[in-house]
This record gives sequence, structure tokens and C-alpha cells, in this order.
Amino acid sequence: MITRLSQLFVRTLREDPSDAEVTSHRLLVRAGYIRRQAPGVFAWLPLGLRVKRKIENIIREEMAAIGAQEVHFPALLPREPYEASGRWEAYGDGIFRLKDRKGSDYLLAPTHEEAFTLMVKDLYSSYKDLPLAIYQIQDKYRDEARPRAGLLRGREFTMKDAYSFDYTDEGLDKSYQDQRDAYERIFARLGLEYVIVQADNGLMGGARSEEFLHPTPVGEDTFVRSAGGYAANVEAYETERPEPIPVDGLHPAAVLDSPNTPTISTLVDLANAEYPREDRAWTAADTLKNVVLALSHLDGTRELVVVGVPGDREVDLKRVEVAFAPATVEAATEADFDSNDNLVKGYIGPWSERGPILGEESASGIRYLVDPRVVDGTQWVTGANENEKHVFGLVAGRDFVPDGFVEAAEVRDGDPAPDGSGPIETARGMEIGHVFQLGRFFAETLGLKVLDENGKLVTVTMGSYGIGVTRILAAIAESNNDDKGLIWPEEVAPFDVHVIATGKDEAAYTLGERLAAELDASGRDVLFDDRPKVSPGVKFGDAELIGVPRIVIAGRDSAEGRVELWDRRTGERESVTVDEAIVRLC
Repeated sequence: MITRLSQLFVRTLREDPSDAEVTSHRLLVRAGYIRRQAPGVFAWLPLGLRVKRKIENIIREEMAAIGAQEVHFPALLPREPYEASGRWEAYGDGIFRLKDRKGSDYLLAPTHEEAFTLMVKDLYSSYKDLPLAIYQIQDKYRDEARPRAGLLRGREFTMKDAYSFDYTDEGLDKSYQDQRDAYERIFARLGLEYVIVQADNGLMGGARSEEFLHPTPVGEDTFVRSAGGYAANVEAYETERPEPIPVDGLHPAAVLDSPNTPTISTLVDLANAEYPREDRAWTAADTLKNVVLALSHLDGTRELVVVGVPGDREVDLKRVEVAFAPATVEAATEADFDSNDNLVKGYIGPWSERGPILGEESASGIRYLVDPRVVDGTQWVTGANENEKHVFGLVAGRDFVPDGFVEAAEVRDGDPAPDGSGPIETARGMEIGHVFQLGRFFAETLGLKVLDENGKLVTVTMGSYGIGVTRILAAIAESNNDDKGLIWPEEVAPFDVHVIATGKDEAAYTLGERLAAELDASGRDVLFDDRPKVSPGVKFGDAELIGVPRIVIAGRDSAEGRVELWDRRTGERESVTVDEAIVRLC
């Protein structure tokens, strides 16, 4: 059926929405694909639904190709399964919770691992039922503190989440690879550039976790890659740990005056001015920066932790959040410093002339974790826990022993890849998919077991595989546009052809009707701009904004049976007969 622009529920805008931060948000609103309802919540208009459904259908086709079956769960789910898995508490303020009239707790599901696990437990009991792969395309909900960038980070979003169920680890490996291969085919069909990176396994552990990142300057994720093939999300990057250095013969640590040096830069300047050394100048890399963090645990307790990193690097809050999950992390407050006499702000260190200051067995009892580069035998300039004093030549393993290591420091271009494949470079990316070997966490927690070949109960092992449908749509829009509007790839464009009838001559509308009808009869999905009394400039502007890649104009040469083919992506226009146009567009 031909879709007539005169009847389509759409209103294009000439001005950008005031809250639009990125190109995709700006153009999807202006072209009439989505409309904002609340922060991070959007209504889908007919044009937007057409593109969204085409993306979903590509996903469905590739899921069917690997034998995955589609199901559909409610978004409204009870508290109990999430409480059993520990995620009711772990999500904290990140989910929408509500009570029914009887006072029972529910949530709007941010993800459905528990529901899928319990459904399989309800229906299957034998290894003969496995392997199984099931999936859904469903709206998810997360109470984002700062929804932004239109569809890229919203409170309501559509995901495809699939789950595999096997009774052996070998079976899980195959299921994982099947899904991973399907994802590569999906993104290839969508025309989306992607990089597969190692990802953090999170709270549930698991043997393998990989993200599909779309490289883009507006991406919220930082990833690293080397020329030799290594790639990882920055949270999963593991710092190369140097070999320990013998401490024999090293000079004892010395506490020296360092007035007005509460920062690394002021400390380095003073060290070079007052305590120069012969072999080389002091740099920030010689210093040990100690950052006090406050962790809020799920049980409500609050814990101070000090993280030590080389002074030439900043603490990366995203890496810190992953390192200390599920606790939430924030900087220590003035009240924290006031209640801990051992913490001298600006001059904090693990050691003083009175003895160890940081560490679970120290005077403060505060846990002390350090960067993997702080190995035994390394020497540091750091706070002496006295006002305006620093200690020079403090040796790890001799003068202080941390409670452990933590991946908290920023990752930089030129750092070595953990697999030895050369230096890394950092880039920005947007997560568009995630494949994850969950292992037996949910099955063990919720009691999903089957009888194996020997009649013995074994715990099922699972995989979880997510694709962000609405985020993909935004990513495609973000990378397929020009200064006039959207330019959709043919696979996901809302229509195959956009026919425009324009001018005052009735012959243009008659020819446009014929053209639209013949294209429709041949199976093409046609948008026909049949609006009377609308100027050619407005119609052309709307066509550029809406972004159907193939446009046909029935205009001034219609009486001679000629139309103009317009390639939206290249901008090229060509006059042809209507019959030739039909042949080339079918």
C-alpha cells in the first residue's frame, strides 16, 4: 500500500529541538521519527517505527538462522526473583520500583535473566531438552540519573536479549560462538562499523565477556586497541605489572619539608628546586598519588578506601566503579577527613615516622590498594602524613605493604597491550551489543538443574546476549546524515522509494500516481508526496530531512513522461523516462 505524505502522521521541524545534544537526536526529532515525552522517554511516530521494525526484523532473521526462538516476557516483574539473585539491592537507584495496591514490590525490568531462567526451570528437566536458545525484543527501563543524547542513553529503550542454556561448558562455548557470529552478520547487514572488545565480567563472573562497540566521537565508552589485534573496553584493560626490584642497598626513606605542596605539580616543582638529583629531574611519575574514596555497600555500610596511583595519572572513575562493584563510589568528604586524624589532606601516604598509616593492619585501619605498577622495590615520593611534609625514597615492599592491587588509573595512548601485541591507542565508542558467558550463576541461584545422561542432576550453564535496538537506530542515524538531514542505508530506510509530485501542472501528479502505483505493485515500499499547494522547496527539504535514499521527482517534464532520479547519498540527479525509472528502481 502506498503511504501518502498528505495523510501520514508526521510534522517536520525547521528548527533544532533545544535539548538536542547530538546529531541523531536533532534529526530524528526534526524529521518526525520520535517525540520527547519526558527526560529519556520518547514516543515513536510512524516513520520511526518503520525503521525500528526493519532493524528488529534483521535481528529476527539472524536469530532464526541459529535456531533461536522468540518469546516475550512482561516488563513488569515481581521483586522475589531479583532478590534471590541479589540484584534487587545491587541495582540501587538504577531501576524503577513500584508497589501494587496490596503492597507487593515490583520493578520495571532492566534486564530479564531471572525471568528466562525460571521459565526454563518450569518447563525443562532433562539434558535431552538442551541446548536451547530463546530471545525476546522488549522494552527495558533504567532510572538513568542523567538521560542524555536522545535515544543513546534513555530511561526506556528497546533491546533484543537472548539466552542460551546448555548442560556442558563445551555446549556453552558453541552457543556463545553461534550468537557472536550472528551479531557480526547483523551489524554487517546494518552497515555499522564495529569493534569487538574484551569486557568486564561484572558481578556474575563468567568465563568470557565481549562488547560490540561502534566507534564514534559521541560514544560514552572508551576502548583500547593495538595494531596487533588486542581490543578491550577500558574497564577490562589490565595493566602490565613490572617484575619486583631487589631492595638491597636502597637508601632509607627520608621525610623532608615540602611547604605549600598539596598537589602533584607543586610537589614536583619543589623537589626539583630544593632537592635536585644528579641523574635526572623529578617528574610526576616519581610520585605516588593517594586518593581517598568512600564506598557505599549494599548492606548500608560506608567504607573509606585509599587508592595509590603514579602521580602522572588520574584516577579513572569508570574503572574504579567496576573495581569496587557492587558498591557505589564517591570521593571522600570533608567530614570523612575530619573524623580520621591519620588522613592529612594533601599529604596522605601509606607510611609515617610513627609507622604504617594505611592498610587494614595499620593505625588507621583503612584499606589501601595500589596500581599494579607499584611493585616491590619501586621508590616513591609521597605524603608523610604530616602537614607540609613528604617522604622521599619510600620503597614498596620494604617501607609499606598494600592490601592489594586495583585497576584504577587512567589508561593512555602508548600503554602496552596486555597480550604483548604492541602499544595501544584509545578511542571512543558506543556499545551496540554484548555477548556474555554467564556460566552457572543464575541457574545455581534459582535452582535450574537437569538430569544428565547418567541420571545425575547438573546445573545448567547459561549465556546472555544483548543488542540495543533503539541505540542501534540512533547510531545509524548518527553516522548517516549530512547538513540537510538523514540518509538511511537501504536495509533500514522507512521506505524503498520517495516519490515527489511537484509543480502546478496536473500532469506531474498524474505521473506521480502512476509511478507510485507501479512501484508499489512491484513490491517496493513507496512514500508518495502528493501534498497539494506545497512548494517544491518545502517538498525537497522534507525529502532531504526524512532521508529515504532513493527519490523520484515528477515535475516540469512530466508531460513528456520524464522524471528525475535523485540519489540522496551522492546528491546526483538524472532525467530519465518513467519506464526506465521503474526498471531501475525495481
